[in-house]
Amino acid sequence: MSEPMALDPIQQEIADEFGFFGDWSERYQYLIDLGRKLPLFPDEWRTEANRLHGCQSMVWVVAEGNAERLVFHAISDSSIVSGLIALTLRVYSGRSAAEILATEPRFIDAIGLGKHLSVTRSNGLSALIAKIRDTAAQA
Repeated sequence: MSEPMALDPIQQEIADEFGFFGDWSERYQYLIDLGRKLPLFPDEWRTEANRLHGCQSMVWVVAEGNAERLVFHAISDSSIVSGLIALTLRVYSGRSAAEILATEPRFIDAIGLGKHLSVTRSNGLSALIAKIRDTAAQA
């Protein structure tokens, strides 16, 4: 296990990418672009059972797999929230339940998101991470 403040390689990549942008308008545009690149999310998954509550936007999350490897699919009707989803899935999807539970979402502070998100988006991001971690704990 690495030092408490160290970023794992994926979160470090995210921090490095955001470091290329000089201001927050560029970073928001990058978030929007990331959200546009999310894989297709089938309409049949857009159900109340898959809806993430705690978000102002509409967000749907589907998990597949088991404790050895969990894959998450998610989408939002908001372009910035979709970008936040893309970053979060990059950090957590495709990992084991143990890795997910051991991984703190340090990329949020590393790229300054915590200071630049509205309260409702911060709450939504926290709800998404909680959903992923709860799924891992139940696996």
